[in-house]
Amino acid sequence: MDLFPAIDLRGGRAVRLHQGDYAQETVYDDDPVRLAGAFADEGATWIHLVDLDAARTGVPTNREIVAAVAAAVAGRARVQTGGGVRDLGAAGALASAGVARVVMGSAALAEPELVARVADVIPVAVGLDHRGGVLAVHGWTASSGVRVVDALERFPAASAFVVTDISRDGTLTGPDLTGLADVAAVSPLPVIASGGVAGLDDLRALRELNGVSGVIAGKAIYEGRFSVTEALAVLS
Repeated sequence: MDLFPAIDLRGGRAVRLHQGDYAQETVYDDDPVRLAGAFADEGATWIHLVDLDAARTGVPTNREIVAAVAAAVAGRARVQTGGGVRDLGAAGALASAGVARVVMGSAALAEPELVARVADVIPVAVGLDHRGGVLAVHGWTASSGVRVVDALERFPAASAFVVTDISRDGTLTGPDLTGLADVAAVSPLPVIASGGVAGLDDLRALRELNGVSGVIAGKAIYEGRFSVTEALAVLS
């Protein structure tokens, strides 16, 4: 199972939001590039970046940082980036910046066929961010009215789904194992779990779920619940 240490970018800094609430922000590092390099030094083969500013506004405020991260970890880790990837231009710019895979959320739900066009440029993971099983869009600020399980068959060109339980994101309350298992059981694509991971026991439990191929962890790493090295040992 792959580990995706998460770096959420806002205003050029590495932050975490509580349940996707932009008003509840904790700043963890002023140097995301150094942070990504440290994760790669510990053995991470993926770095998960989210441009929170772009997710909210569509403006790629942190794209230079994304490019700098990709350059800093090149040859050691691949970069997966989400937030504001709404058209071919944004996807192409991220590919040129050295990103290995983009995550599309709101734009994918609004126009599923766009995923196929973007996938011709760069691999795509579709972000299924939900509250209570109902997908949220526009930086988690609005409900789409679409259930996670009803969206799974819409994206045949995608390479994975990133399934995030917003109610657990940044809370350290544990992942939604039952919900993830239900989604993974019917998903045509590998599932990357996101939201709520608090400790190594959560990683052990996720490792046992068929169809879950990766896990995104952020706050647990920043709060010292486990290191990247420890997480990789458990997931391997």
